[in-house]
Amino acid sequence: MNTDDTTRPFAPGPSPNTVRAADGTVHTTPEGWMLLPPGDAGLTRRVKAAGDSWVVQEKVGRRMFSRGVWAAAATIDRIRAELEAERSTEGYAKKQEAAARRRETAQAEYVEDFHGAVVAFLAFHPSHADLAGRLARAVADHATPVGSGTVARTKRIPVEQRAEAAVIAWMRHQTTGYDGMAIPRAKGERREVRRMLARRSQELLQRYRQGEPIGDDCPLKRALAVED
Repeated sequence: MNTDDTTRPFAPGPSPNTVRAADGTVHTTPEGWMLLPPGDAGLTRRVKAAGDSWVVQEKVGRRMFSRGVWAAAATIDRIRAELEAERSTEGYAKKQEAAARRRETAQAEYVEDFHGAVVAFLAFHPSHADLAGRLARAVADHATPVGSGTVARTKRIPVEQRAEAAVIAWMRHQTTGYDGMAIPRAKGERREVRRMLARRSQELLQRYRQGEPIGDDCPLKRALAVED
């Protein structure tokens, strides 16, 4: 293998101790190597920085998942022991507590910022202000948890766009029959159904923005009643 093989990712191979390169070729891992499974980011970073290693990733749907890192077993064992000793110190524990507090504060601030962005997107008439607040809280509670994988957690688009997308997604699952639909597997069919449902949701939201009187049989009111 050339030097690039120590940095570019591989896919899992067809059998243990093998990986598959982007060109489809299968390679056997070097003797004395072991697979470090994902889950400990600090250990993984140090192992990758310590020398030769092969990163293994697998695409499932549109998402890429880590399947671990192949590296010399001696290197992994040494770094794991060093890291365990470091993590057992009082100084490390205090550092982790401070970092956790910072993350909690940042998360709380983001939840409130996102909630405000949702309220701003809804822009309901004052006569529907209470329902707007309940909807915004329901969407924020669903979309903002760390690791939720929702559009609210992405940084690729402004928070205003995240808020709009999160509202439409919440309404698609909570106020329509989308989850139970039998959608043909034809290319683009699911996307078209989602667009159609998004238009319906936008039309309903517009009625609330205009202050129209809306009965209790409204799917949005029913969905929020379940949330409460």
